[in-house]
Amino acid sequence: MSIVHIKIPEVIQIKPQVFADDRGFFFESYNHQKFAQETGIIANFVQDNHSCSKQNVLRGLHYQIQQPQGKLIRCVAGTIFDVAVDIRKSSATFGKWVSYELSAENKYLMWIPPGFAHGFLVLSEVAEVLYKTTDYYAPQGDRTILWNDPDLGIDWPVSATPILSAKDQAGKPLRTAEVFD
Repeated sequence: MSIVHIKIPEVIQIKPQVFADDRGFFFESYNHQKFAQETGIIANFVQDNHSCSKQNVLRGLHYQIQQPQGKLIRCVAGTIFDVAVDIRKSSATFGKWVSYELSAENKYLMWIPPGFAHGFLVLSEVAEVLYKTTDYYAPQGDRTILWNDPDLGIDWPVSATPILSAKDQAGKPLRTAEVFD
């Protein structure tokens, strides 16, 4: 695997080694020992999540103020524009964001540590996203930052009005959101 750091060093893109031939392909999507050795991150994943969304669905920007989750994300069908926003007030990159395109074709993964809000936009007709989390879902601590907060200035590649849940429509701007110290 190769590791790519862009703009925010704690958020990383992982490019797995893919073995392909005329039969198809094989790759390790996760190996605890190699992940720790290559990234320096010791993560204890406790939950796997799987979502399926249609084109122009935008999910996020989600985080948990209680039981913050690190997430290892990959897209197994279709293509998404994946975004992480640093919401740690004490961080030099507070309020900054980073994005990667994840797809079934490129097989890249994205590590988003605790202390970040996460969201994605579906670019293909349909996308299926799998992600591991380092803590359990805690509905009492679930929070959402407004996806189009002008203070963040995320350059979402929207081609139509995004399809949002009621929860995501009610997201708060970063300046009024409950964040990490």
